[in-house]
Amino acid sequence: MTTHVTTDNPVRSDVSTLTPRPAGASRSWAFAGIGAGLAGIGTIVSSSMIDAVYDKSLFGDPQGMADKLADQTPQILAFHVFTVVGALLLVVFAAGLFRRLRDGLGDRSAAPLVAFGGLLGTAVVAVIGSGLDTEFVFGIGADEQMIEPVNAVMFNHWTGTIPWCWVLAGLAGLATFTASRAGAVPRWIGRTGLVLGGLTVVIGVSPAQYMAGATGPLLVLVAALGFALGDRAYRS
Repeated sequence: MTTHVTTDNPVRSDVSTLTPRPAGASRSWAFAGIGAGLAGIGTIVSSSMIDAVYDKSLFGDPQGMADKLADQTPQILAFHVFTVVGALLLVVFAAGLFRRLRDGLGDRSAAPLVAFGGLLGTAVVAVIGSGLDTEFVFGIGADEQMIEPVNAVMFNHWTGTIPWCWVLAGLAGLATFTASRAGAVPRWIGRTGLVLGGLTVVIGVSPAQYMAGATGPLLVLVAALGFALGDRAYRS
């Protein structure tokens, strides 16, 4: 009786074989990014409408500011919903972007992890930025003794700054640009990441860091649209 034994001896045993990406890869993560970008814009707009501390006629009048905040409950509720929903969607987008960049760059590149960390950190900041909402939205108008006017003023300053700190999202844009230079993503998406991501980081480093909220959500929205609608070569 003859026995045949088949062995497989690759030329490079230290090199792993990449599994080909399945055809028709899901774009749900990219659409989540579109939602995150739109929700981020909603956060900025609704936050701007909570404006008691920016009313010049109330400067030096904490009680007047607290009274005005009590009349802005709808704006505070809208701000809370936009911010938390946006944070949840941003985590989904971060995970999808990590996988997309890793597929193009391989496991050794740091860019996918940098992009994921930047977006995840932004989501955490957003949740923290909305963390005082329940305490104040139900406390300012319901019981005048529950919330001190000076604390209400602090709350308004909080909603006007912390949710605008999108600096970490800029890292995702720069990571996408790095991937585009390697041919892993479309060049126009990478260039958009360089411009908007770089601007977001520069603004975030400056003393006016909260203004990163004006460019960060736009970066996420445009990048997500690009991956959802314009990344055909990867999906085909």
